Amino acid sequence: MKREILITKDGSQTIAIAEMNVTYHSIHGAMQESKHVFIETGLMPFIQLQEYAVISIFEMGLGTGLNALLTYEAAEQLKQKIDYTSIELFPLQVEEYQNLQYANKKMLQQLHAYKWERDIMLSDYFSLHKTNQSLLSFSTDKKFNLIYYDAFAPAAQPELWTETIFKKLFSMLAANGVLVTYCSKSIVQKAMKAAGFIIEKKQAHPVKEKLSKP
Repeated sequence: MKREILITKDGSQTIAIAEMNVTYHSIHGAMQESKHVFIETGLMPFIQLQEYAVISIFEMGLGTGLNALLTYEAAEQLKQKIDYTSIELFPLQVEEYQNLQYANKKMLQQLHAYKWERDIMLSDYFSLHKTNQSLLSFSTDKKFNLIYYDAFAPAAQPELWTETIFKKLFSMLAANGVLVTYCSKSIVQKAMKAAGFIIEKKQAHPVKEKLSKP
């Protein structure tokens, strides 16, 4: 599986896999997409509530590490404790993540370099657990306040956008938990609703996304 670094329209990088016809982020802007869908729409409402001593986050698809990096930076800036679990079946190789040019390159490389299947304290406000397995086989007793659902699009990974998968994700959420994703296809909405989610559409910027909650 050959991966290639691309520059998106906002000047930030993403990775493309030509044989799957996918990119890890929107070609309209990798940084813009991650900030809007996952940080502004997902994380910030929880922080603004000021009700959570620790916000527990599950990310489907560590990918380039951009979502985790932006979440770490928000935790540090706003002094909000975050417990972050990320799953990735095909991690980037050292030579791949070393060539990614995001602003906080040192922390990005540390995120990728830390050992898998361990709890790591990156700071007083951010703990990380990376697991190298498929969502299909992943299991946990942990409950999450927020899920970043960043799998490849349904055309590339249809098995990750089914009612069965969303029922699994629904069961992983704590009370008043929220799932955010960029995908708003009708088949995805149908699967989410069947799994028990209430779907709320947020303004696209310029990519589509969904805010879903039980």
